[in-house]
Parts: sequence; C-alpha cells; structure tokens
Amino acid sequence: MADFEPRSHIPRAATPARAPEPALPADAFPGCTARRVPRSEIDTWEGRLECWDADSEIAWVAEPTTPYHEKPSRRLTALMDRIAAERGSAIACYGSMDLMQRDEHGAPRRILQADESVYVHPRRARLPGPKAMMAGEDDFPDVVLEVDHTTDVRRAKLGLYEAWGFPEVWVEVPEQRAASRPRRRRPGLTIHRRVAGAFQASATSGAFPGWTAAEIHAALNETDLSERTFAVLHRVGAALGAQDGTGPDDDPMLGWHRRQSRAEGRAATRLEMVREILRARGIPVSDQGLARVPEIDVTPDDTVVRAAIACHDEADFLARLGRGR
Repeated sequence: MADFEPRSHIPRAATPARAPEPALPADAFPGCTARRVPRSEIDTWEGRLECWDADSEIAWVAEPTTPYHEKPSRRLTALMDRIAAERGSAIACYGSMDLMQRDEHGAPRRILQADESVYVHPRRARLPGPKAMMAGEDDFPDVVLEVDHTTDVRRAKLGLYEAWGFPEVWVEVPEQRAASRPRRRRPGLTIHRRVAGAFQASATSGAFPGWTAAEIHAALNETDLSERTFAVLHRVGAALGAQDGTGPDDDPMLGWHRRQSRAEGRAATRLEMVREILRARGIPVSDQGLARVPEIDVTPDDTVVRAAIACHDEADFLARLGRGR
C-alpha cells in the first residue's frame, strides 16, 4: 500500500487546471434537483447546493434538509470543540461555505458546498475570506464532511474533490434511514485520503491521528456522547497536542477550570494541615470556624504554619492571619 502524503507536503491549495473539464451529466448528483441559476445570479444565491457549474449554469440542490441530515455535521462541530480543548488550541469549522474554482477571468467556474469544512490548524492556514474558499488562493480544509442521507457523492462530487486537490473527505451515511435512501447504502463513515494525487479509502484519518472511521461514525450518531467517545476524543486531542507541544492547560476555558481546581485542592490541603497542627496542640477546632478561611489561600505557607504553632486558640489563629483586625 502506498504511503499517505504528509500534510506538510500537500499543496496549500492546488491551482485548478485551466483545461476544459468534462460536462457534468444531469444525473451526476443523485438525490438532487437540477435548477438553472444564471451566472448573473450565482453571486446572490443564498440557498444550499451540492454543485454549481458555470458552463451549464445548473445548480444541483438537495432539499429540504432534515434533522437526520443536519445532525452529523452539527455534531462534528461539537466534537471539534472538545478535541481542540484537549489539544489546547482552536480548530475552525466553516460549515457549508462555498468552495469555489474561478475561471481565467476571475469569475466563478464551479462551486461545491460540503456539509462541514474543518481547518485543524487555522493559525497556520490561509483561511477563506468572506465570500468563499478559493481554490488556488486559500488553503483547502484539512477535512470536509459529506453526509449522504439521500444523496451519493461517489457519482461525481467525490471525483471533483479529488481533481481539485482536497486532502481528506469523510463520507457519512447516517444510522437513521430516510425512506428515499437506497437500500444498498449501508450506514457507516468512509475516510478518503489523498495518496499520490488520488483518493484512497483509509481506516484512519490523516488530519486527526489515530481517529478511526468506526469511531467517528459512532460519535456522529450517538444520541448522547458516550464515555467511550469522550475517551477517544481525549486520545485524539492528546495526540494532536503532542505534535504541537500543547495541552488542556493552554485552552482558555479548560485551562481556567484546571487552574481553579488545583488552587482549590491546594487550599483544602493547607486547611487540613492547619487542623492537624491545632489538634496536635490540643486546641479545639470547630466544624465551622475553619470551614472557609480565605486568608489561608493568600498567606504564605510559613506564615500560616507559624500562626498555627503560636496561636492560643482558633480565634487567635484567625487574628494572626489578619481576620477581624
């Protein structure tokens, strides 16, 4: 089996070929409706689409969207947030933004929309501008997700992703089945990774080290995230962090919680130390007197110990720390 291309060796965004591409047949996008959208209107088109082609002025549209179709892409965004927290740096999700090729005049040539577009290292990437991701100008997403609820990207869309130069495409067929889904489409997730310029099915992701197709599919389809999935997300986030030299302490919110927890642990340990000193000296310790003593948290250790050794009683100890003065 050929080795997968290292991410650093994949072009930041392959420049689209200028030679004419084969026309897309009307049935290139199963489950979609072909609609004419003139070039003059594509800039103001605000609906969802699978693909738009300038030569034919046809947009292939899959609608209406259903909860069964939308859940996996929304869930993926939540999974990215948890992996990013474990790694300690952000992952950017751009949803179903336009993925655009321009012609030699700079006008839209073809437009694709994925169900989710993920940048694993947004601080290093040339990110899309406000209009679209432009092939040959912006970096491709590290991963795009396609949810084949009633569609089938294998007919044409996957080939377009391959021809453009995308590094990794996930195709998810949800567990919950629509009546219109062909029976031959079995639930599961397939990872298509770029190898020597072409896609090859892989058991694991290249963008997320060690994350398997089976694990991703399970996480996208669970009603509530399971303990097993949380363990997987921790593993994947830790693997990314090991590559970057970061961890949970570098995440703004998770790091804050961890620091608070450690501070609370130190305060509890110091309070128990004071209780032991006073008890050893035969000084009664009330249940509430030392229950919450903020002064202990901000007073140096040696000062706290000296006060506990020198005090005559609990009230004197508190006074030596400044309480009541």
